[in-house]
Amino acid sequence: MPRKANILLVDDRDENLTALEAILTSLDQNLVRASSGEDALKALLEEDFAVILLDVVMPGMDGFETAAHIKQRERTKDVPIIFLTGAGIDRHQVFRGYASRAIDYLTKPFDPWVLRSKVEVFVELHQVKQQLREQSRMLRRELAEETGGPAAGVAGRLSRRVAEVNTNLELLRGLIVTEERDDDSRTVEAVRDLDRSVAQLTTLVEALSGPE
Repeated sequence: MPRKANILLVDDRDENLTALEAILTSLDQNLVRASSGEDALKALLEEDFAVILLDVVMPGMDGFETAAHIKQRERTKDVPIIFLTGAGIDRHQVFRGYASRAIDYLTKPFDPWVLRSKVEVFVELHQVKQQLREQSRMLRRELAEETGGPAAGVAGRLSRRVAEVNTNLELLRGLIVTEERDDDSRTVEAVRDLDRSVAQLTTLVEALSGPE
């Protein structure tokens, strides 16, 4: 059972945060509130997040400035951001948002189903990445515990775990294709990165299964 992912909701208005929680509560993940860009940066120092929903127009540090700070930090530079903004935003602001390496951009009022489905994909990707990290830790631990006997037992267990990860990746690919997420090139690239990681694990398992 994957651990619940943290989703950061950033908006200076309580009613908007409440609305986001109502939309996302069915995902059964940890929803963390932040009422300003400064609060968001503090939260990111304390927890890891699967995705950030970031309001653009906020007093003080706006969404674009907040995103720039997030992307400058080594720990948080790869965390996906979905900008949320009211109608009437101009082209310059749109380019500014993508220059901050945001993943997506939604205009209020947005379709709750679309927002929930986008967030769900990033949560799934985050959980698969966590699983890969856990597989890597287990691999190192099991290899360290081997006492000189054949590695086939270790390889067999690892092979089963890699198969589980591959199953999760297939589900993610199906979800992305079903939603026709042509504009989310970084989402597709993230899945490809996971494919490469699984391939590396598979190669190592095959090496362990070979003759000594």
